[in-house]
Parts: sequence; structure tokens; C-alpha cells
Amino acid sequence: MKQIQKGFTLIELMIVVAIIGILAAVAIPAYQDYVVKAKLSKVVTSMDPIKTAIAMYYQENGSFPVEATANVVGTTVTGATWSSLGLTSVTLPPELSRIDYNGAADNYGLSFTFATGKVKANTIDGQSVVLGPVTGNTVAAGGAITLAVSGVGGSATALPVYYACSAQMDNIARKFFNNSGANCP
Repeated sequence: MKQIQKGFTLIELMIVVAIIGILAAVAIPAYQDYVVKAKLSKVVTSMDPIKTAIAMYYQENGSFPVEATANVVGTTVTGATWSSLGLTSVTLPPELSRIDYNGAADNYGLSFTFATGKVKANTIDGQSVVLGPVTGNTVAAGGAITLAVSGVGGSATALPVYYACSAQMDNIARKFFNNSGANCP
């Protein structure tokens, strides 16, 4: 009488483990990229109320505010800090460590600094991004102004330096912040 095999052979189990390993090698980096993109999207979305407040201030007063009373450090800002922009409070996402608005010093730019270790190592952690008004265009009364990425804060290179073309950033950050239309090296 012939004996019937019960279970899997060692070769069959090794093939299954190899297939799972290949799938994991492909899926894990893609997942990590999507996590970084989600965090960057969250940061940009959290800037929307501030960008809107700056645009509203410009529409109502015909000029940009000189500064927003004080710099933001921490997770939550008191209402008085941004009262010159008409904001009652600004909440920082955990990916950011600081938001600054100083019209005179930053050409009316809103700069934000990424917290170290909150996005992904060797991408954008600890770097500052400046969102500034698009210049060179006349804004008609009642027209819209836009804020765009204009440079890396603290850079020795004169602005505009397109943040997306910084050699310090990986491809995810370059693609996410590249609104310059420039070809990155």
C-alpha cells in the first residue's frame, strides 16, 4: 500500500516564504513613500487657513501685513499671536516645529520648519520652507493672490531658490513641493 503525503515539503514552504519576501520588498517601500506624502499633504493643508488669512488681509488693506505679532513655537498658538491676520488660533501638526511670519524680513513669506524625526530621515526633517506671494504680477482689486514655495529658509543662496530643486531633499519632497516649473538637476 502506498503512503499518502501529509503536509507540505520543505521546498514548497521555501517557495512560499520567498514569494512573501518578494512581495514585502516591493510593498514596504511604496507604503513608506505614501506615509511621507500623507504627512506632507497634512502640513500643506494645515497652512491653508493662514494663507487664506494673508490673502484676506491683502484684499482688505491693499498690502501684506508687516508681521503676525510673534513667531509660533510649540503645538498651539494663542489667539493674540496671529490677531493681526484675523486668526483666533493656529494649531501646528506634529510634523512642524515652528511657523514664522515676518513680512519685512521674509518678503511677506510664511515659513515653516519641519520637526526632526517626524516625517522621514533624509527627506525634509528639520528643513524650513518659505511660502511667499507670487511676485511680478499685478493683482486687480478683488483678484486672487497665491502663495507658492519660494525657497529654503536659512539658505545662503539668494531667493528665489526653488525648494524642490534642493540637493538635500529626496525625490518625494522634490515632487511634492515642485511648483516652480523648473527642471530639477
